[in-house]
Amino acid sequence: MTIRRWHLWLALVVLTLLVLATIVIPMVLIQPFAPQTPGAVSMAFVLRRWSPSMALLGAAAALLAAMQLWRLSPRLLPRLGSAIPVLLLIAAAWFSQQKYFEWMFAPLPDARFERAAAADFVEPDAMVLASTIGGDAAAFPVSQIAYHHLVEDAIGGVPIVATY
Repeated sequence: MTIRRWHLWLALVVLTLLVLATIVIPMVLIQPFAPQTPGAVSMAFVLRRWSPSMALLGAAAALLAAMQLWRLSPRLLPRLGSAIPVLLLIAAAWFSQQKYFEWMFAPLPDARFERAAAADFVEPDAMVLASTIGGDAAAFPVSQIAYHHLVEDAIGGVPIVATY
C-alpha cells in the first residue's frame, strides 16, 4: 500500500485532536465552581496522567508524518502547512508538563490531613466544607481552601477534588 498525502494529513489531524483532547478534556471536567461527578474527576486525572506521554509520542509521530509530507508535496504551501500540527503538538507536549490544574486552583502549598481532634488550628465554630460518601466523612476548613485552593482526597474510596 502506498502512503498518500491525504493519509498523512489525516494522521496529522487525528494525532493533533487526540493529544489536544487529553489536555482540554480535564480542564473542562475540572471547572472552577462547577459540580463534578466522581467519574468525571477520575477521567480528568487519568487523562492528566496520560497527556505528557501522549503529547510526546504525538509530536514525534507528527514530525515523521510532516517530514514525509515535505518529501511528497511538490508545492511549498502544503509543506509549510504540515508544520502547523507539529508546532501545535510541540506546544501541547510543553503544556502537558505544566501544572495547569494548579493555575486554575492555586493549591495549598503544604496540605496535611488531621483527625478532627488533632486539628487545633481550626476554631470550633469555623466553617468547613464537609462531604460524606459511603459512610465516610471529611471536612475541609473553608479558611484553608477559600481562594481557589484545590484539595485532592478520597472519601469512601471515591476520588474527590474539594474546592470553594
